Amino acid sequence: MLIQLSHDVGGYLYDVFIARFDMWLLLGIVGQFLFGMRFLVQWIASERAGRSVVPVAFWFFSIGGGLITLVYGLYKREPVIILGQGLSLFIYLRNLALIRRNRRPTAVEETG
Repeated sequence: MLIQLSHDVGGYLYDVFIARFDMWLLLGIVGQFLFGMRFLVQWIASERAGRSVVPVAFWFFSIGGGLITLVYGLYKREPVIILGQGLSLFIYLRNLALIRRNRRPTAVEETG
């Protein structure tokens, strides 16, 4: 039973990652890699600060990975990816806008 299961899993993985490999699959993998890098960046920044922080790079990796994954989902006609990444991109961009707005000096600080 275990031998058959290992053959079935191996056959599935071969089919998904080798037999069906094309440039679109590579693009999707790159998008997921960029998307995943945001967690590494956030973890390193939090460890350095000794508290949980979300650096600006987190949002840039989110946008890059999300956009590439969205393109992949559009090409593959995957509604789950399209909805998830399409809605998420708005949130990532909004967070960058909020960060930018909060970093600008206010009128009181400029004249102060």
